[in-house]
Amino acid sequence: TFSYTRQREMKGLGHAILSGEPLIGDQPFGVVLADDLCINADGPGVLAQMAQLYKQFRCSIVAVMEVPEDEVHKYGVIAGQAISDDLIRVETMVEKPAKEDAPSNLAIIGRYILTPDIFDLIRDTEPGKGGEIQITDALMAQAQKGCVMAYKFKGKRFDCGSIEGFIEATNYCYDKLYAH
Repeated sequence: TFSYTRQREMKGLGHAILSGEPLIGDQPFGVVLADDLCINADGPGVLAQMAQLYKQFRCSIVAVMEVPEDEVHKYGVIAGQAISDDLIRVETMVEKPAKEDAPSNLAIIGRYILTPDIFDLIRDTEPGKGGEIQITDALMAQAQKGCVMAYKFKGKRFDCGSIEGFIEATNYCYDKLYAH
């Protein structure tokens, strides 16, 4: 079964996620942003990896990766307490910080598992960066009230929202699928 809803106004990712509440109800759910292509050629996909973590921790989980410091301004950036080499309990997150204001170089990429309490937090979130309702702000509130984990996923991520990233992803997939 496939269902969808439309975000009728462009008010940010937080608002887009809130638009899906009637379809989701009180269940945990995954968010996949289409401009981030994630491939794990050696095992389960990124969302499947995160689902395993959700079974263990039962809280919201965001996928993160290290990015160069001069690119942190493009992302939500997290910092927190390391639980293991690839898992961090989020203590702070900032949407698109200047390099000097970034708490780390761990950037959130387009894979999330969210718990349904996020909807009330989004409703209580004032518009932030760019006048949009930022999911980062709602997640920060969730982290302060409970638990949000950040996961350094296994696999490769391509930014298909840029021409260079789209071409890189296309070439990578071609090489993996057809060049052998």
